[in-house]
Amino acid sequence: MKTALIAIGLLASTATTVAFYPSGTSLIGHGTEINVTAGGELASVNPLTLQRPQIEVVFVLDTTSSMGGLIEAAKEKIWSIATTMASAQPAPEIKMGLVAYRDRGDSYITRVVDLSTDLDSMYATLMDFQPVGGGDGPESVNQALADAVQKISWSENSNAYKVVFLVGDAPAHMDYQNDVKFPVSIAAAKNKGIVVNAIRCGTDPHTQQQWQHIAELSGGRYFDVNESGDAVVIATPFDKELAILSEELDKTRIYYGSAKEKAKQALKVDASRKLHKSSSLASRARRATFNASETGAGNFLGENELVDDIASGRIEFSAVAPESLPAALQSMAPAEREAAVKESAERRNDLRAQVQRLAQQRKDYVKKEIDAVGGAASSLDDKIYSVVREQAEQKGMRYESDTPDY
Repeated sequence: MKTALIAIGLLASTATTVAFYPSGTSLIGHGTEINVTAGGELASVNPLTLQRPQIEVVFVLDTTSSMGGLIEAAKEKIWSIATTMASAQPAPEIKMGLVAYRDRGDSYITRVVDLSTDLDSMYATLMDFQPVGGGDGPESVNQALADAVQKISWSENSNAYKVVFLVGDAPAHMDYQNDVKFPVSIAAAKNKGIVVNAIRCGTDPHTQQQWQHIAELSGGRYFDVNESGDAVVIATPFDKELAILSEELDKTRIYYGSAKEKAKQALKVDASRKLHKSSSLASRARRATFNASETGAGNFLGENELVDDIASGRIEFSAVAPESLPAALQSMAPAEREAAVKESAERRNDLRAQVQRLAQQRKDYVKKEIDAVGGAASSLDDKIYSVVREQAEQKGMRYESDTPDY
């Protein structure tokens, strides 16, 4: 059975939330509340439970050559930003998106990555962005903001915290013809309940003036960071093990469904493999921490993940068509399939417990390092957290910590 399980992990590549939970747990996920009895069994499923609070965040990021330091900082900090946002009470659902921009005449003007709970795929795209072009003053900021407002699939939920972080070091071209100017886009954003915050990199005074105006029009916040982003990046003795555990957790995922659904799942699996191969140990450690959170389950699981669907009671094994299963499971007898899925659930529980323990040790280590230098109030991490904490609380979410996750 161990051999069969390894084969499933290699062929299906996976990740999911815990299959069995402590007594008295009430979990809300995928629009469903799951109550757990004193014996640890799933007692009831209530699909009418109120949905989690929603956070929808889009980064509008200048990707020209002068932004190299900030782009690298973004690649390192996306997971800790997500973990920080996930620490709200009640635990929110988080969707992230990205609009990368340059200028007319560059290899692209904008590239849009739509909002999704699949942060792995968004991150895999972010990894591909390299700082190229620019160097000639203003950029296509107007086009980027217009795309962020009009091409992103923002929800119609008036209670969602919908936010854009505009990040760049050069002002908008205001001389282009057939260009939607930023005041028009900001007005459209306000109508959709989207707040725009502006982060200026560097010291350009024209950018400062324009970014402050953008934030003022939106009712958002403006702040500065230096060219490197002022982000807190601390390597810890726990990063390597957390990165390994994160990859092992992914191998417990078992996806099923139609050919179309399997194709979509394969893209997610490919994104996960890419980040395990190419991102830093610290970044993978931060991803492990996020995925182990209640909010991180959406990214960890994706859609049609068999282990979690069986454990949560959303489906019965007998209702799953054999042809919808991965090939390794299709070749097994029914009893063997159930045993394999149960073993994956138990393996996942053990790995997730290890991640949670090490994540706390990592957090304590980083806190000591930061306290030793007098704090990190000027960092990108703290500035974004300050903004999120203030704005999300207006939507009913509480952040109790005085500092973000780093």
